[in-house]
Amino acid sequence: MDLSGNDGTYSLETARLLLGASAEVDVVLKLLCKRFDRASKAKTIGAYYPEVTANCPNFVAFEVQLPRYGARHQPWISWTADQPPIWWSDHNKVKHQRDMYFERATLKNCLNAVGALFVAVLHLYEKEAGAGELLQLPRLFNVGDRFFGGTQMGRYGQSFVYKLR
Repeated sequence: MDLSGNDGTYSLETARLLLGASAEVDVVLKLLCKRFDRASKAKTIGAYYPEVTANCPNFVAFEVQLPRYGARHQPWISWTADQPPIWWSDHNKVKHQRDMYFERATLKNCLNAVGALFVAVLHLYEKEAGAGELLQLPRLFNVGDRFFGGTQMGRYGQSFVYKLR
């Protein structure tokens, strides 16, 4: 399967994946904020930003790779204190006004949402990721060289070690 030239492709299935992955991103970011501060009241993408970026300095620039397709992207790169990532805004439009914005349920937005979830989960389980304790090995996504700490053999097989800081 070749993904090139298909960034704008949209379908009911990509809409489902975009909405599902984005909902999980919201859950994981809320948990991540609670991990940093048990009293965190952050409940929106804008409220997560200062807490996540203060505690995860590489989060926004984190590179996700799809080795099978030779693709790389940074799903959080457009996230700022004043602006959510593009895929997040498009997800909200698909979620709340699907009749007008269904065509924003694109493959590109879907891959960014799933990649963003991968990044968020790695950071939620930062300790385990750094110790090579996350199993199984990812099949679709991987991390950029800057964040890859090697492989190791453990009790349950081979695992990756991630350098998140």
